[in-house]
Amino acid sequence: MKILLLGKNGQLGWELQRSLAPLGELIALDRHSTEFCGDLCNLPSLAATVQRLRPDLIVNAAAHTAVDKAESEPEWARLINASAPGVLAQEAHKLGAWLVHYSTDYVFDGSGSAPWTEADRPAPLNVYGQTKLEGEQLIAQRCKKYLIFRTSWVYAARGGNFAKTMLRLAQERERLTVIDDQWGAPTGAELIADVSAHAIRQVLQHPQDAGLYHLAASGQTTWNGYAQHVLAQAARAQPAIKIAAKEVAPVPTSAFPTPAQRPHNSRLNTAKLQATFGLKLPAWQQGVDRMLTEIL
Repeated sequence: MKILLLGKNGQLGWELQRSLAPLGELIALDRHSTEFCGDLCNLPSLAATVQRLRPDLIVNAAAHTAVDKAESEPEWARLINASAPGVLAQEAHKLGAWLVHYSTDYVFDGSGSAPWTEADRPAPLNVYGQTKLEGEQLIAQRCKKYLIFRTSWVYAARGGNFAKTMLRLAQERERLTVIDDQWGAPTGAELIADVSAHAIRQVLQHPQDAGLYHLAASGQTTWNGYAQHVLAQAARAQPAIKIAAKEVAPVPTSAFPTPAQRPHNSRLNTAKLQATFGLKLPAWQQGVDRMLTEIL
């Protein structure tokens, strides 16, 4: 099997290079690749690359993820998050290839407290969420052999992340203020990549399992709870780290105004994914603790 991976150097793309490698011949590209085009802004060259390589599987881990910046450059975000996935879906359909794509909890308005299911009606609050939803819709319209995974609060040991920021600030300040009215589950890129590979193996044998799935670690917390867990775990795992912060104060979202509105409820119901693919997703703390062990 020939696999085309786009966005190879992002948090998720990096982990997918590992998890997809055993499945077949892997060609991994990013926007700086030269021999083939991995730039989602260049739609004609992107289509030509798929036509030349003729992959059996396309995995798109590239996206415009600068949520606030998307508010001031909506057409740029739409090109990358909607138009490009639409082109990939179109070319995949022509080849009879599979397409795997990643979306977000930001397709919902964040109301209520119940975890969102795949059947719930999307209502994005911001440009990022709207363009990601448009990408989902174009894929569903243009090809039948697809997997779309909506996920949330993604982190990885590689690159910057919320935990690293909290650790740095906690060594510099005696008091931190962290939002406590947004709920979700921190989800590791490593987990997403491994579940993706597992699901791909299954749909190759059982094409009827194609479709849209929610993929996030189990459990729930707020950004404040996430920060407190990170600092407590770091203190246990690495006592040499001098944590100056004596308090992680809870504050509302309104304390940190941003150009893009954020959903308060990012909980995702993963029952469909777990039942279809025979999985039990681990608690969010498990992945965060492993990541902290790696970076400390």
